[in-house]
Amino acid sequence: MATAEKSGEIAINMSETKASTKGKAPLLNSSKAFAVVEPPNRGAKRGIAIGDFFLRLCALGAALGAAISMGTADQLLPFTTQFLQFEAQYDDFDAFRYFVISLAMVTGYLLLSLPFSIVCIIRPLATVPRLFLVIFDSIMGGVTIAAGSAAAAIVYVAHTGNPNTNWLPICQQYGDYCQSASGAVIGSLIAGAVLFFIVILSAFALKRS
Repeated sequence: MATAEKSGEIAINMSETKASTKGKAPLLNSSKAFAVVEPPNRGAKRGIAIGDFFLRLCALGAALGAAISMGTADQLLPFTTQFLQFEAQYDDFDAFRYFVISLAMVTGYLLLSLPFSIVCIIRPLATVPRLFLVIFDSIMGGVTIAAGSAAAAIVYVAHTGNPNTNWLPICQQYGDYCQSASGAVIGSLIAGAVLFFIVILSAFALKRS
């Protein structure tokens, strides 16, 4: 009888040990589950948002400078008479007119996008304002590159001419005019490149979320 009681006690103790180990197993699994889930890196996202803000300011300055440089491109040749004037303005070419309108629109957008960029700095985990900026930055970057490319084609012909069509280079006479137009084209291409770099940064930040 003593042996039976001892064996019964042993069986009871072993069953309690198994039950206790089974009861501890979910706690261990839950701790591992909590260890796998990591919070998003707020510091990296805020750093990207700060870089986005400063790059946006650079693109704003480049686009504004390009629009002003092209819009003020005007030169009157000194041998102009009372009845005949030799003057070159930006609105003499449709490509330059499109350039000024497009860059003015891009400048306005970049100015209005600064509050959204500040929101991304304050709330680096917010995805809606960043997604909004990615979409419209891509559109405005394409508009900027298109306007710069169209104006660059006119500037190239103005500098080199085209002997096949007997188009003479006008930059030999309108040097200041061509210099302003060339500077505007360079500024627009810089603004477009900065905008696409901003898009890449924003897409990288959205991917990390």
